[in-house]
Amino acid sequence: VQLVESGGGMVQPGGSLRLSCATSGFTFSSYDMSWVRQAPGKGPEWVSAINPGGGSKYYAASVKGRFTISRDNAKNTLYLQMNSLKPEDTALYYCAREFYGNPSGQGTQVTVSS
Repeated sequence: VQLVESGGGMVQPGGSLRLSCATSGFTFSSYDMSWVRQAPGKGPEWVSAINPGGGSKYYAASVKGRFTISRDNAKNTLYLQMNSLKPEDTALYYCAREFYGNPSGQGTQVTVSS
């Protein structure tokens, strides 16, 4: 199982980023997938999850209405569109297999700062 996150960066408050998670080594289209983040000095925080077909999406209250999770089963790739970013969204973002999966990749850093 390999999960490779990308798309992070530094943006100003109110900005947007789109994260990607390229996967391999398992049947992507058969699994719930999720995003988890970890801010400096804090524990992991579940952010969002999506069912195998992509028709059901779930969000933490802290990101609902600003973030959108999606997937492309033909490309074995998971996405997280992040809009209206806030400084408190600053964290290392990971994708994970399963609804409440454990991250296994290197993550991608998102920094929101003016």
